Formats: sequence, structure tokens, C-alpha cells
Amino acid sequence: MMVFDLIIIGGGPAGYLAAERAGHEGLNTLLIEKRFLGGVCLNEGCIPSKALLYSAKIYDGAVNGEKYGVTVENALLNHEVVVRRKNKVVKKLVAGIKSKLKMNNVTLVEGAAEILGKSDEGFEVRAGENSYTGLRLLIASGSVPVIPAIPGVKEGIEKGYVLTNREILDLKEVPSSLVIVGGGVIGLEMASYFNSAGSKVTVVEMLDHIAGFTDREISEILMKNYQKKGIEFKLGAKVTEVREDAVIYESEGRAYSLPADKVLMSIGRRAASQGLGLEKIGVITERGSIKTDERCRTNVPEVYAAGDVNGVSMLAHTAYREAEVCINNILGRKDIMRYSAIPSVIYTNPEVACTGENEESAKQKGIDFEASKLSMMYSGRYAAENEGGDGICKVLIDKKHRTVIGVHMIGNYSSEIIYGACLMIESQMRVNDIKELVFPHPTVSEIIREAIFEF
Repeated sequence: MMVFDLIIIGGGPAGYLAAERAGHEGLNTLLIEKRFLGGVCLNEGCIPSKALLYSAKIYDGAVNGEKYGVTVENALLNHEVVVRRKNKVVKKLVAGIKSKLKMNNVTLVEGAAEILGKSDEGFEVRAGENSYTGLRLLIASGSVPVIPAIPGVKEGIEKGYVLTNREILDLKEVPSSLVIVGGGVIGLEMASYFNSAGSKVTVVEMLDHIAGFTDREISEILMKNYQKKGIEFKLGAKVTEVREDAVIYESEGRAYSLPADKVLMSIGRRAASQGLGLEKIGVITERGSIKTDERCRTNVPEVYAAGDVNGVSMLAHTAYREAEVCINNILGRKDIMRYSAIPSVIYTNPEVACTGENEESAKQKGIDFEASKLSMMYSGRYAAENEGGDGICKVLIDKKHRTVIGVHMIGNYSSEIIYGACLMIESQMRVNDIKELVFPHPTVSEIIREAIFEF
């Protein structure tokens, strides 16, 4: 029986990148994926949603082009064509991953993986009707949507009028009314697209604000932009029942009913750790998430975990870096995972991007900080391309060390700019160091430099 140097469970961002890196370094690697190579991100999340949102952005530009001197008559967003193009993009990227895995001599097996135990030869893993042995394990099984125990939700999923992120991306028709339960990133991105596509969209959120841990001021600006487009929000609202044609929610002691052709459940995700056989080798979990240290190691020697399954930062780019940390440590290269400058992005129109501490988290940690805030209109390019734009850039610095600790932005191109802010935080760059950097002009990125010069 062949013994692999490394068996990876899960072919999402953490799993496939780890397999590529391991294979490239000469490790005999087996990758097991039970559904689709590329995981949720490529097939049911990051990439397909961006394809939809880009189509909506083009459509919005056509409809609202008059203020830029462009008139388009009878502009139409063809949802069927949008979905078809989305599928083409996904198919092309999946093929690219398969090609890279083959190039790096990775063995790919389709099937649900189950850990059987550990023998003298290594870890035993079954996939389908076959069993495999590996000297090391990397668990990258990802996450699944949280399905709340709300009356009517389970039945709604079975009948097709309640959707998760998986089903909504493949809807054949645009629903006349869409109620989104949860005002986080996924919910907001789908609200943005389906609003552009013609749905009457209402977002129901338990908190008193949208966009989770996003800077409060920025989340308020974002919500005002959505409201201008016709999206309604019910904040501080708790859904108590889902019916075939309505969502029932409570707010301030009163019950309300919202008409709903379709309902998207988007209240978060949980680690996909059940059914893997973790208990057979003693891997410790906390509330379903696999516990890992800074080297992405579990409590069991030679067993690692990366991506959503560890529950630390459920983002594809975090998973990529965790995968690299795993492989480096397997190869004997000491590497650690740092989470102080993980970027977060909402890819709607306008875009939101942030990294590091926000004002609330800095206060909670007792950091003595100073904040600088500027209108995006200080950027010549932003002003030229965003008539009436209300974007802002907020920079936080540590008062004592004069280093950047957080950057928060709302305005288009933010997603492409934020990596620079991550670099500033990771490198512990001081205010005076950044003032000496030369930014290209005119770009929206210059707003960070302008904000820095406020200190």
C-alpha cells in the first residue's frame, strides 16, 4: 500500500493551495474533496458572487449614466445570461486548479473523507470504497451555512423557497420579493445584486447595524447607499417564523409580516467538522471548530487544520495563508500565522474594505489611538468617477509608537487598495515612513496618504 507524505481533506482554498505547495516541494500528496474542487469560495461564494455583482455594476452604470454624460435607453439585466457567464467563469477557474494540481503531481480523489484512526504506518483515511495512509494530515474541510431552528426554515429549504448561499447563486429567475435574514457580507452582496436585478429586497438583521464588525460610521454610510437604491432594512429584528409567502419577525415587542417570494438565510457559517472521524484520533474541537496553535497545528502531532474549519477567520485569503503556514512547518520551516492585518471586503457598489483595529476594538483592547478621517473626494480620481460619492477613509494609529493599526474605507477600488494598508500594519510602518512613500497620481489609493498627513 502506498503511504502518502500528506493527506489533505478538503479541496477548497486552504486544501488545494496546500496541495499545490506540498506537491511543488516534493511531498507525495493526496487531496480528497467530496463535492467540488475549489470549495465554497470558488463554486458557491467568492467567485460566483463577484461575477454577479460585476454584471450589476455594469447595469447600474448604464441606468445611472446620464450624470456622466452617457445615455442608455432600455438597459436590461438578463439574469439568465449573468448566471450562464458566472458558471463559465467558475468552470474555467476549476480547470485551472486541476491543471496546477496535476502539474505538481498531486493525487486527487473524489469522495467524502473519514478518518479511521492511526496505525504504525500513519493515519488511515477512507474515501468512498478505498482507504489511504498518510504520514501527516491536513484538515481543510471548510464550513457550512448555519441553519437556525426557526419554524418553517427546514421545510422551506426542502420546498425551495428558503435558500442558502448555494441555491441563490443558481436561481433561474429573479424573485419578485426577496427577504434576506442576516445583514453580513453574504447577505449584503446578494441584496445588492438582486436589487439591481429587479427584486424588492428587505434585509432583516438582529443587530442595530449591518456589516458585522465593520466600522460603525462606514456601515451607516453603506446602509444609506443601499436605501437610496430601494433596499429596506429591519434592524433589531428577530425572525420567528418563515412561511411560504412571508417572513414573520419581532421588533420592540411587536410582530410583523414581510411578503417574500424567496428567503435567503444568511446568518453565518460554522465549521464543517462533523462526520470526519476526528474523535478517532483525539483532535480537540471548540464549538465545532478545530483548535489550532499559531503554526496551525492541532493537539495531535502531525495533524494540521487550515481554513474555515478552525473557525478563526472564515475568509478565503486567510485560508491561503494558513495553508502556507501548514506546509512550511511540515517542511521544517518555522512559520506562524498572524491575524492582526487580515483584510475584509464587501464587494458591492460602493465597495467596503478594512483591516486591523477599528475604533471600537481599539478601545476594548485599551489601545491609546488617534484617528484620521477624510472624504474620498480628496482623491481626484474618486471625484472624477463618483458623482455625489460619500465615501470616506479612516486611518487609526498607535499614539505611542506612531504606527498604523487600522484602515477602513468605503468607496470603489477599496478592495484593490486595502492590501497596501495590510502591508503597513504588518510592517509596523510609522506615520513618517508612509509620508515618504510615493503614490501614483491620480489614484484612489492616494486617499491613504492624504489621511496619513492629517497626523
